[in-house]
Amino acid sequence: MRKRMTIPLKINSTDVVAEVSAIEKRRDEVFMKDTIPVWIAASGYVGLAAISTAVIPQFFPHMKWYYVFISYVFAPVMAFCNAYGAGLTDQNLAYNYGKVALFAFAAWAGAEHGGVIVGLVTCGVMKSFVATSADLMQDFKTGHLTLSSPRSMFLSQLIGNFMGCIIAPLTFWLFYEAFDVGNPDGEYKAPFALIYRNMAILGVEGFSALPSHCLQICCGAFIFSVVVNVIRGKLPDRISAYIPLPMAMAIPFYVGSYFAIDMCVGSAILFIWHKIDYKKAETFGPTMASGLICGEGLWIVPEAILSLTKVKPPICMKFLSNQMNQKVDKFLHI
Repeated sequence: MRKRMTIPLKINSTDVVAEVSAIEKRRDEVFMKDTIPVWIAASGYVGLAAISTAVIPQFFPHMKWYYVFISYVFAPVMAFCNAYGAGLTDQNLAYNYGKVALFAFAAWAGAEHGGVIVGLVTCGVMKSFVATSADLMQDFKTGHLTLSSPRSMFLSQLIGNFMGCIIAPLTFWLFYEAFDVGNPDGEYKAPFALIYRNMAILGVEGFSALPSHCLQICCGAFIFSVVVNVIRGKLPDRISAYIPLPMAMAIPFYVGSYFAIDMCVGSAILFIWHKIDYKKAETFGPTMASGLICGEGLWIVPEAILSLTKVKPPICMKFLSNQMNQKVDKFLHI
């Protein structure tokens, strides 16, 4: 008698989890097979630190060699924190770590020893180092997902950095020669230059120049983040999953509330997707998230073109408080 074949109507979630685990295991094997020796990373870092310690003071006389040396001593700690935060939030906060170096070294040097210049230069050194570490971490993650060689990713990063050392100064020189860069009344005002210079001046003057209770609020926020992270680590996963990450909570204060809205919408989509089709959500979730982030970033290109051609939008939308709205209505005689 012929045996009847039955078709399963429900996929076993255990099989799905086992298949996903097998894929992750394969990715780990390929990624770890082609690792970079520690001695290469250590020797390269020491060599770059030695070159920077010798060369940077030649360009900036106020920048003593020990300032550069201390920057390279603390840079790995800052780089690890930034890479970890970028992995959690997909936001590179290298500028914030550069500001920490700016305030610290500007206050150390003092106004009489060129503290403004020292703060700005150490900010650039720290920011460049910390930003590169986060970019490299993201490249390694891409290589892990695509079963690529980490050595190839690292070599590509080196080639890109070498090209940037040539292209970036030439691009700046082109803009500096062709346009009136830095003029407050010109087209290229360079507002960040003024902002960072003022921050360096603030660092030279010390904590007394900060707004009232600013230092106390910073200390309170730091203690809060440490306590929350300790609580998350002690609780079981099923409970800690509902406790917010302090690193992610801090991002909207830096980039604005739109970041929280974007991440909330994306998390809701992923949550529903997991409920509908767990396997496809695990497989294509990162791809979908990358597409949404890239799509939002691509809008910068047409936005820049419209801005350069001085095209004005046909309509404008703005949200006002009730009190301000009443003043506007009164001014318009509505």
